[in-house]
Amino acid sequence: MKNTGVSICMAVYNGDKYIEGQLISILNQLNDNDEIIVVNDFSKDKTIEIIEAFKDSRIKIFHNEKNMGHVKSFERAIDLSKNELIFLSDQDDLWMPNKIKIFKEYFEKQNVQLVSSSFTCFDNDYNTNNDEKYKLYQNESAKYSENIIRIFKGNIPYFGCAMGFKREFLKIILPFPEYVEAHDLWIGMAANILKSNLHIEENSILHRIHNANATPSKRPLSKKIKSRLVFIKSYLELRKRTKYFDIFKT
Repeated sequence: MKNTGVSICMAVYNGDKYIEGQLISILNQLNDNDEIIVVNDFSKDKTIEIIEAFKDSRIKIFHNEKNMGHVKSFERAIDLSKNELIFLSDQDDLWMPNKIKIFKEYFEKQNVQLVSSSFTCFDNDYNTNNDEKYKLYQNESAKYSENIIRIFKGNIPYFGCAMGFKREFLKIILPFPEYVEAHDLWIGMAANILKSNLHIEENSILHRIHNANATPSKRPLSKKIKSRLVFIKSYLELRKRTKYFDIFKT
């Protein structure tokens, strides 16, 4: 990789309870040429005030003129990023101390576009949960068709906050279609279609679970059916996109 710098892309919305701890866990891992791209999705609390108090030139803040939702806010953050390796970050998680170092080592060893990790969940009382459903296994990385089927079934832990990908991958994943509900599943499907996907078993983050988290199992049947239709549209769109980029052809 020519440019070993990393871009952390973060969408924030009314996250003043947790944003300070998350930024500290990330900034401790960054080099001088790294950056954190923060897209403020029309927050009405003290989120931006807390971020600005860091007075760190690596943090670059951009403001949406209206609330656009997390998918489009992440898309904007990714589009504004500059470095070779791109990570997505939620506003309320905590990164493991060696997350970036571990991901870089895997990218150096493996010629893949996307690396996705396992993670540990925790609640506001700091009780942790290492449930099997949050675990990815490296020996399943190349089971591309099975992974795509698991996306359809909703039982594979592809979370954007535990992903890292290369800049050239943006030629496939951007822009996110308007109908996409979960940008992380869109990204995970793209990598499996390209056969350029790596699962790692290390837990790269502590993922906070609280009432504000969206959980598919809590959704009504009508929304689950809609998600399946979105899956089909997404799959067909990504198959079409991948045909036009020789760089990804095997």
